[in-house]
Amino acid sequence: MGRIALLALGCAFAINLAVVQVPAVKAAETAALQPAADKAPALPLTATFEKGTAADKGPYVLKLTNTSKDTVKVSAKILLSVAFHMGSKNWDLPEHAIEAGQVWTIPDLSAGDKITVTAPGFAPLELVVP
Repeated sequence: MGRIALLALGCAFAINLAVVQVPAVKAAETAALQPAADKAPALPLTATFEKGTAADKGPYVLKLTNTSKDTVKVSAKILLSVAFHMGSKNWDLPEHAIEAGQVWTIPDLSAGDKITVTAPGFAPLELVVP
């Protein structure tokens, strides 16, 4: 009787282990099938947050510096951490060209704001104001 119970318990664990491993194996196969060439390169930008110095610049300012040798055309979407009832919670900035070595400054940011910077051919850059 003990052998039968032990055998049944062993079978139950084996089946459970097989069921748990199947999704993990499929996920690993999917990751292995995507070549590295399919991933978009990172945006050639460095981001720094600074405290706003003037009253009209807001508590934080984001500075995006173009580190490439080419001009990069980017746009940004900001999800505000604090919004008024009458205002939009999203703030969309139109496309902006940042020349090589130049800086694009985005003022009027608050702690917790989420910024997504996008450009054609590059992976999005996602930032959160500290």
